[in-house]
Order: sequence, then C-alpha cells, then structure tokens
Amino acid sequence: MHALLVLVGFSWILVVFGGESWNTTRLLGIVFLIPSVLLWFVARIQLGSSFSVRAQARALVTRGLYSRIRNPIYLFSSLAILGIILYAGKLRYLWVLAFLLPLQLFRIRKEEKVLQEKFGDAYLEYKRKTWL
Repeated sequence: MHALLVLVGFSWILVVFGGESWNTTRLLGIVFLIPSVLLWFVARIQLGSSFSVRAQARALVTRGLYSRIRNPIYLFSSLAILGIILYAGKLRYLWVLAFLLPLQLFRIRKEEKVLQEKFGDAYLEYKRKTWL
C-alpha cells in the first residue's frame, strides 16, 4: 500500500510540474528524485515484512542496501523530497526538510533502541559496519 501511494504521488508530481521550463534547479531535482524513488522501492522490497510504521524488531535485515545503509528508507525518502522541491522549483519549501530531518533522526534513534534490545551485539556489530 505504501509503495502504491509513493508511485501515485511520484507520477502526480511529474505530471503537475511536467510543463515547467527546464533549468539547472529542475534538472538537479530530477537527478535526486528518480534514483531516490527507485532506491526507496528497492529498500522497501528488501525490508519485506520487517517494514512497520512503529518501531518493531521483527528481523535484522542486513542484505542488499541494508548491508551498507541502516536506514535507506529514511535516506532515500529525504532525498526524494529534496528532489521534488527542486524539480517543482519551490525552494521556499526547503523548510519541509528542515522540519522532517530531526523527526526522522528521532525515529531512527527509537528504532535503534528497539533493535539493540532485541538483537544485542549482532545489532551493534551491524551498526558498526554500516552508515546512517
């Protein structure tokens, strides 16, 4: 369901702002947006049934993107939002990221606590080997 909403939203953005003239900011937006959305989908698929809105420790996913980045969904969703803002040419909405990033860092810390409680040293070793 989440993936469908992301796909619909992504398509809507491309259509609504598709007629705008191209400039460096817009091009940079597409450079961030398309790969970020694709990598978000890959991360979501790789997370599988471990995905949840609330912090839960169903499984310690360490394969694929998760072998390098602990929180690719947060990373790529943030980069996609940056891409949307740039693609739309609405730089005044950069405040959204300024608001969102601390919230995501808060959620990351909360999830890390849950994962460390459940997986202990295995999670600490995984954390040591990965970024974000």
